[in-house]
Amino acid sequence: MSVLIAFLSLVVEFALGYPDGLFRAIGHPVTWFGRLISFLDRTLNRATDSDALRRQRGVLALLVIVLLPAAIAFALQALLWFIPSGLIITAILASSLLSQKSLYEHVEAVADALDTGGLTMGRLAVSRIVGRDPEKLDTAGVSRAAIESLAENFSDGIVAPAFWTGIGGLAGGVAYKAANTADSMIGHRTPRHEAFGWAAARFDDLINLPASRLTALLIVAAAFLVKGADPKSAWQAIWRDARKHRSPNAGWPEAAMAGALGLALAGPRSYGGVMVDDVFMGEGGRREVDSIDIRQALKLYRAADFLLIGLFGVISVIVIVA
Repeated sequence: MSVLIAFLSLVVEFALGYPDGLFRAIGHPVTWFGRLISFLDRTLNRATDSDALRRQRGVLALLVIVLLPAAIAFALQALLWFIPSGLIITAILASSLLSQKSLYEHVEAVADALDTGGLTMGRLAVSRIVGRDPEKLDTAGVSRAAIESLAENFSDGIVAPAFWTGIGGLAGGVAYKAANTADSMIGHRTPRHEAFGWAAARFDDLINLPASRLTALLIVAAAFLVKGADPKSAWQAIWRDARKHRSPNAGWPEAAMAGALGLALAGPRSYGGVMVDDVFMGEGGRREVDSIDIRQALKLYRAADFLLIGLFGVISVIVIVA
């Protein structure tokens, strides 16, 4: 039933998202994981310890971060199995691990801000979804950042949790989301987290491998359905550029998106005042990018998301019939 849970959770989250009232009342799974991660970071990650010890404790922290929430989710799904509506409840719970609706809204907000408020408002809107320095971005930079965020978050915010839910049910999805949250909080190459967050960063790279490749394929397939998109260029960009990205996973969806839209994404950019000299994904003549390109990327994302939902639906039918 894991694939069916993943399919139903995709449908529920696409339609409803995560209600703001619910977030205000009880928070969100990511905020719950965040509290656990912060506690372990404060408790186990001491600046006076050696890097070797901090790395060992980082491994221990990762085990707690992944296994504790997964065990709770597994027990909860097992209890719900005996309730007539347990499958639906489990799918609703799993839908909280996805971000189809919010991702679309946040990226669309960048395009709207550029169109109505210009560069200043565009920078403010994009700062909510990317970590780079917004004040150094021009209109093209804001637009590229939004499209890159859309491509990457489609992979690790939607495809990956759906994939691992399909593999391991609610526990699989929760384990993935907890690990991904750990990477975003402690998986950085900073003096504090270089050693302690090493395990979280490497594990996140591993568990995102299948989803990043699947995401790229979904974008290529979606390019056949979206007017003006180029599936051939998307495929070529994947094989030419994806492995050149500094991330073993982000390059796949970014290259696919860049090729499909005829853009050049990634490349050199600034994070916290530090320049990251990354290679470009796609060719696109380094042309100027604007809100029109963001909206085209959103069309491509929506088509790819429909294909993802359809894929899980078809697999669910096959599994049930078999």
